[in-house]
Amino acid sequence: MGQKYKLICTACGAVYDSFAEWFANDQKCNCGCQRAEAEYNADYSKLFDCKEHCDSLFRYFDFLPLNNSENIVSCGEGAEPIEEWAFFEKYAKDKHNIDCKVYVVRNDHNNGSGTFKDIAAALGASLFKENGVKRFCLASTGNAATAFSRYCALAGVTFDVFMPCDVCPETADTIRSHGQNIHISEGGYGSAKQEAADFHKNEKVLISAGNIDPIRVESKRTMVFEFLRQLGKMPDVFFQAVAGGTGPIALDKGVRELQKNYDASLRMPRLILAQQDSCDPMVQAWEKASSEGFPDGWEKDFLSVVPHTRISILTAGTPGMYPVVAPMVKKSNGSFVRVKENELPSIGKWINDNTGTIFGPASMVCFAGFIKALEEGKINNGETILLNIGEAVDRAKWFEKEVEDCHE
Repeated sequence: MGQKYKLICTACGAVYDSFAEWFANDQKCNCGCQRAEAEYNADYSKLFDCKEHCDSLFRYFDFLPLNNSENIVSCGEGAEPIEEWAFFEKYAKDKHNIDCKVYVVRNDHNNGSGTFKDIAAALGASLFKENGVKRFCLASTGNAATAFSRYCALAGVTFDVFMPCDVCPETADTIRSHGQNIHISEGGYGSAKQEAADFHKNEKVLISAGNIDPIRVESKRTMVFEFLRQLGKMPDVFFQAVAGGTGPIALDKGVRELQKNYDASLRMPRLILAQQDSCDPMVQAWEKASSEGFPDGWEKDFLSVVPHTRISILTAGTPGMYPVVAPMVKKSNGSFVRVKENELPSIGKWINDNTGTIFGPASMVCFAGFIKALEEGKINNGETILLNIGEAVDRAKWFEKEVEDCHE
């Protein structure tokens, strides 16, 4: 059968035989590009022939860049239920006369840290174990830090995370509870990223390549497999709160991969990405481009903002991935939407009344994005909507209290 997979540089097409070679090359191509995509020597007609690991993303082991299943590090993540929410459908019909199907990916049920970052951390820790990586570092605002702290501990990997000064105390406590090293910057996320980069260079420690990291992309693109497995089709519209944009990047990779190897008729959902008004650089850039008719080079025209948000995991004031993500949104005939942060607790109460669950604030941005899109006429009759939520409320006790206070 030959080798299981290879990594291909998206800039020059150079081929790397494995993650071992990619790691040895400091996670970048000789041309300087840090973005590579895996190509698999696999039979896609057997994509859903699950033999084992059915309770996690590793049900797709043959379609993941891991050679030996003995190296799997898993807490049962990545196979979360996709629920139909009838009360959202009723809201769309009653308030906007829109008939649609609404589904929610319950990433809050991930057993690692209760976030969408768990699948990346699971694959990352497994790859580290397989390739003898003993140390890893990254900069994070919260979710990635929490996920990687747990999975790296399980893999016996020392993990150093660099976080902004406004890090959530519960997040810091969780990381320390796994015996990992947390470095809190005196500045914001930008400062934390620079400190992580300096640590990587000076200490020769493997570092996350961020939103384009093939570890993250290859793990997260399995959500496309789950859409087909659980829904039997691709959704028409895909919603997600966005700070960096790994989710849309991974979705695009998964769709292209299956179009080539599984079903040429599959199409990319319309992407509608939400940001809160207290940190909305992508929305601002999109609105400017839209008003100007998307002139040449529009995707490179963006500004940084100073975040004024309490949602620590959505504080990317400099939208570095906008030139990558925004063209995907435009190609899909999608959009960016802005939601009001001060309205999230009341929306959270309504959702709690209907589900019995209080979700994290970043998840609420996604839900509020759906409501905003309805108001702006961005949802059509007969469409299937999928909301890809981020996290549970465990590490945002302040938001949980605000939702609970709405009941009083």
